[in-house]
Amino acid sequence: MSRIATPADALTYNEIIFQARHRAYGAFDLRQQYRPALTRALWVGVGLFLLGLAAPTLYARLFPKPDLSDQIVLVETDLVKLPDTPNEQPVPIPPVEQAPAVSTVRNLPPVVLPDPEVVDEALPPTTEQLEKATSGPVTAEGTGVDEVIAAPEATGPTATERALDVAPTNHDETFIAVEQQPEYPGGMAALSDFVTRTLQYPRRASTAGISGRVYVSFIVNTDGSLTEVQVLKGIGFGCDEEAVRVVQKMPRWRPGKQSGRSVRVKFTLPIAFTLE
Repeated sequence: MSRIATPADALTYNEIIFQARHRAYGAFDLRQQYRPALTRALWVGVGLFLLGLAAPTLYARLFPKPDLSDQIVLVETDLVKLPDTPNEQPVPIPPVEQAPAVSTVRNLPPVVLPDPEVVDEALPPTTEQLEKATSGPVTAEGTGVDEVIAAPEATGPTATERALDVAPTNHDETFIAVEQQPEYPGGMAALSDFVTRTLQYPRRASTAGISGRVYVSFIVNTDGSLTEVQVLKGIGFGCDEEAVRVVQKMPRWRPGKQSGRSVRVKFTLPIAFTLE
């Protein structure tokens, strides 16, 4: 005879799973408490959400803002009417004075006419008339002092200079680059030979083992002489002074030229000091 199962004999899902397993490891308890813990967490989350929504309303009820309507005092003031601006009469503008007219003499282009038709008005004005009046289409008396405007004096280049397209040159001006650079007599080879023969290696530089280049600048005048000799970049130990001495002993150069004229040109010369 079969036995009918009663509710007391019903097993839960967890009990069925852990029927043949050890329940002391804690997994069984975790499964037993999972659903209740999940339900509690859900209700706690819902409660916190509703509390967050109701927080502004609760704060406004617990801490109401003070009513400042009783503290506002209205002050009535009377507007002051500004005085009316007096009607000022417009300032009269003085009439513009017209410049005095200049006397003119009729001077029209010459027209060839037969002898019977030649009249005095067809003749050009004389020199005496042009001294007292200017040339114009009609003869008229001036209203002011008759002054003949003189032609301005020419201050620019002459016609010859304009034809040659050559501007006047200031001989005191110093150039850096010109059309024809100054040159040592005989060219660069002669210049190198002169420096080699004239240069004396300073004893201090030789003892200290100093070598290098000394850059000397000078101005080649229009007559080829050298002036304003100075060291732009030196190496010391007496080499700078020796380079200046060598430049000062140079003969006259061929001057530089700009537009066919001799001009002052600033020249830079490197002088090498090399130990052998």
